[in-house]
Amino acid sequence: MLVLGRSQVEELLDMGALIDALAPAMADLSRGHASAPPRTAALVPDRSGFLAAMPGFVPSAGALVSKLVSLFPENAGTRLPTHQALIAVFDPETGEPVALLDGTAITAARTGACSALSARLLAREDSTVLAVLGTGVQARAHAHAMCRVRPIREIRVAGRDPEKAAALAAELCSASGTPEAPRVEVRAVATYAEALDAADIVAAATHATEPVVRLDWLAPGAHVTSVGYNPAGREVDDATVVQSLVCVESREAALAPFPAGSNDLLSPIRHGLITAEHVHAELGELITGSRPGRTAPGQITLYKSVGVSVQDAAAAALVLGAARERGKGEEVSLR
Repeated sequence: MLVLGRSQVEELLDMGALIDALAPAMADLSRGHASAPPRTAALVPDRSGFLAAMPGFVPSAGALVSKLVSLFPENAGTRLPTHQALIAVFDPETGEPVALLDGTAITAARTGACSALSARLLAREDSTVLAVLGTGVQARAHAHAMCRVRPIREIRVAGRDPEKAAALAAELCSASGTPEAPRVEVRAVATYAEALDAADIVAAATHATEPVVRLDWLAPGAHVTSVGYNPAGREVDDATVVQSLVCVESREAALAPFPAGSNDLLSPIRHGLITAEHVHAELGELITGSRPGRTAPGQITLYKSVGVSVQDAAAAALVLGAARERGKGEEVSLR
C-alpha cells in the first residue's frame, strides 16, 4: 500500500480542484448513491476528547475510505493540533487496502473547500468582504478557499486571542498578491461584531461555547458558514438560525445526536423555535437543482457543517491520483 505523510498530502492537494471535486461527491450523497453513515466515537472524558470513525463510499470518485479522527481541544496552544487524523483507502472493487494518508491536512482542506462550495452556491456573486472568526487551522483554510470562489478584497480576522488574530492576518496578507491569490486587504479586529459588520461572507471556525455569529451583527444578504464543533457550545445564535435559509451537507448527519450532529440546529429544535423541516436543503440538492438556493439579495443564508466522510473520500481520491502521477509516497507491504 502507498503511504503519504502530511507534507506530501499538502503538496499534492490543490484547493481549486478539491472545491470542484466536492460538488459531484455531495450530489452523490443527496441522491442516495454514496454511503456515509454518521460518525461514531470513543470518548476520552479525562481529556475532553474523542476518537471518531468515518467510513465513506463515493461512486463518482471511485473512492472507498475510512477516516479515524481525534478531537482533543486541550491541545490548543500546544505543538499538537486539536484535530488529528488518518485516512485508509480501499479498492472499491475488491476491498483491498491500497493507501494510508495523513488525514489532518485533508480534514483542514476539505472542510474549507466545502464551505467555499457553499459560498459558490449561496453567496452573492458580488461578495467582497470576508469575516474570518477563529485563528486556527480551519480559519486559515477558509480564508484561502473563499478567495477561490468570490472576488474577496477585504478579510477581517477576529478571535479570542488578539495576538493570534494579528499573526493570522499578517500571514494571510503576505500570501496574497499572487495570480492564485490576488491582493487582499487583511486586518485583525478586536471583536466578532466588528468582523461581521457589513461582511458579505462569514467563515466561523471556532471552539466557542457561546455564539460568535449573532443576527444583530449580520448584514442583510450575508452568507454564513459555520464549521466549529463544541459539544458544550455553539457558534450561531437562535435568531440567525431562525431567520436564515439553512443548508447542510446531510440532514441525517446534521440532525443526529452527539457525536455527529450540530448543537446550532438541535438546540433551537429542542426549544421549539424551528422544526427539522427548517433545514432547507443539502448542498447536493442545490447542485442537482432539486432545491433552490438564494432567492433574494437581502436573504441571509447559513451553511452549517458537521463534516461527512464523502468529503474525505473525494479529497483522498485527488491526493492518491496525484501521488501516482508524480511518483510520490512510500510503498509498504502489509503481507
